[in-house]
Amino acid sequence: MSEVRVPGSKSLTARALFVAASAAGTSTVHRPLRSDDTEAFVDGLRQLGYGVETADDRWTVHGRHPASGTGAKAAVSPAAGPTDVYCRDAATAARFLPALAALGGSTVRFDASAQLRRRPLGPVVDALRALGADLAYEGTAGHLPLTVRGGGLRGGTLRLDAGLSSQFLTALLLAGPLLDSRLTVQVTDLVSVPYVDMTLALMRRFGARATREGDTFTVLPEPYRAGEYTVEPDASTASYFLAAAAVTGRSVTVPGLGTGSLQGDVEFARVLERMGARVRLDADRVTVTGPDRLRGLTVAMRDISDTMPTLAAIAPFADAPVLITDVYNTRVKECDRLDACAENLRRLGVPVETGRDWIRVHPAPPGAALVDCRGDHRIAMSFSITGLRVPGLSLDDPGCVKKTFPGFHDALDDLRRQWGDTSHRSG
Repeated sequence: MSEVRVPGSKSLTARALFVAASAAGTSTVHRPLRSDDTEAFVDGLRQLGYGVETADDRWTVHGRHPASGTGAKAAVSPAAGPTDVYCRDAATAARFLPALAALGGSTVRFDASAQLRRRPLGPVVDALRALGADLAYEGTAGHLPLTVRGGGLRGGTLRLDAGLSSQFLTALLLAGPLLDSRLTVQVTDLVSVPYVDMTLALMRRFGARATREGDTFTVLPEPYRAGEYTVEPDASTASYFLAAAAVTGRSVTVPGLGTGSLQGDVEFARVLERMGARVRLDADRVTVTGPDRLRGLTVAMRDISDTMPTLAAIAPFADAPVLITDVYNTRVKECDRLDACAENLRRLGVPVETGRDWIRVHPAPPGAALVDCRGDHRIAMSFSITGLRVPGLSLDDPGCVKKTFPGFHDALDDLRRQWGDTSHRSG
């Protein structure tokens, strides 16, 4: 049985780092993801004055939070003076860390790559302002660069639109235990719900009291407890290898992911099952075996939208059209992923139709072409899977996978070797 060991979840790594930095005492994060995004998050914490040691697969975080749950402003975000945080391409850093900065007593300027400057930030900034934060845009409202003048955050009740990104809500929930009173967030729209459930589960793992009732989230002002946490493999990254098995008729197992996973993107395996793949989802591993030919389907992917490009990239090999719906938020990721998938499939000679929040891919044998990755790791990794069936397909920017999985191309090549296919190299 072919096996791929997928690196740690980016989402869980970022959340664990935030919580560990906010806890009283020293925490250890095991098997974190080491990538450009997580390195940016670590660098941001260090600029804010936290001690983080990133040796091998054990990252040590020296937290700053008083045990009493009060007086957080004096202990959180301990940077002594004005500082700059450069978030690179990491939206988690740009959306989570300003909350820590607001809790501190310093002035912090956040900036990032041109790509991340284009991505929205407004809802979380407006929410932090409602909790008493002093934040100012340097240029276009709702986007980086952003200056945060620390002074503390208070609890309270607010309304939030998280229809473009669940990270807006996650940032507030993560900060909740650090506030001076109860935080209640009433959400008017929410995308990628499993990522919020993941956040709540991790917060509870570190001692927070956070609950959800329908569209209302409540966090009590009780401090996080330092501890040890092991990051499970990244389910979004696993989707590429599961899709590789499905589209080639081979088998692959990803250990460490299964029914016990905190990540919603594990459900991508069920999408492949609907397309005819054999799927075995155990407590701690998932195995996919591809059929002779995939079946077409219609699927709403609002809750697992990071895997939309994965499905779009293998859709031409189905026996009927593949219609993916309710994925508008993918238009405001690292690039407009709906448009990027459509353009690249057309380059390969595949008929495609798109609308505001959907894409329909028709069956057609793709031809060789140069894929425009648009600097987006998920476009690069998804179309690498298309390339398993299309000799001569190439990527204009194979290195952009460093954002979440620097070793992706080597891992895909290793899988092909396990299958006995050495005809061409990935990337």
